[in-house]
Amino acid sequence: MDDFSTAINQHRRELHVHCYRMLGSFDDAEEVVQDVLLRAWTHRDSYEHGTNLRAWLYRIATNACLDQLRQRSRRLEQVRSFAEVPWLQPYPDRLLDQVAPSADEPEAVVVGRETIELAFIAAMQLLPAQQRAVLVMREAIGWSAAETAAILETTVPAVNSALQRARATLQRERPTPESGAPRTALTADERDLLHRYIALSERPDTDRMAALVRDDIRVTMPPQPVCYDGWAALAPLHVAAARHGDWRLLPTTANRMPAAACYLRPPGETTFAAFKLDVLRIEGGLIAEVTTFGPELFPAFDLPAALPGAP
Repeated sequence: MDDFSTAINQHRRELHVHCYRMLGSFDDAEEVVQDVLLRAWTHRDSYEHGTNLRAWLYRIATNACLDQLRQRSRRLEQVRSFAEVPWLQPYPDRLLDQVAPSADEPEAVVVGRETIELAFIAAMQLLPAQQRAVLVMREAIGWSAAETAAILETTVPAVNSALQRARATLQRERPTPESGAPRTALTADERDLLHRYIALSERPDTDRMAALVRDDIRVTMPPQPVCYDGWAALAPLHVAAARHGDWRLLPTTANRMPAAACYLRPPGETTFAAFKLDVLRIEGGLIAEVTTFGPELFPAFDLPAALPGAP
């Protein structure tokens, strides 16, 4: 029994990533994975010893996600911006790095940007539940059509049909992903642009910040239904931020994208409190999009709740 518990817990992180891809919410994925591990333990007698434990767990996890999706009252018809996906949350790269190939599970794959970036996760929310499950298992995890059909208890033709429809939707809703090996690290240019963004957020300079971003930059703040399009709309926010107090930012990464953890020290205060997380999408050497989230997931990023002020 102890060995079985250890075995299923070894898959916890990749199951969490699977549920996140399906649900788009870090918190919802956490809740579902807890339920999945409980279900697996409760029904351990139904597991046939010596068979593929990972596939058995994925079947439980996928069914749990499908149950969760059926309970959602709102179905998205389009995603013009992330503001239309109020449950969207970021995923810390430090946890993605815990999903890696191993000697006993060679089929586990490193999580690359192509199947975890915010645009992919948001576009996934447009798919019917079954198509979503098929796409994740075929494209992100790498199951064969036969393996996917077995997990979903359907047929190979049904899997192939669902995958074709899901691919067509994603092709229409998001840019074509990069080809080649999964990319898990920021490029040198991305790191440099992130550090310049941090410097100009801590010491605001509107003209220099304008040089870092595209003219058509977009800023959204899930779960708030607000969307700012273009530098003309964003510039006043950049100016107003300085009036709220002093800022300190720490570099981090989310969904294989550059990100900045932002801390604010209001006038009269002595410490910088966690305020928001900015996730940057970079295109053509400029910041094309900023998705701003609250500080609720700072613990998952291993970020402090506060930073000391200057002596």
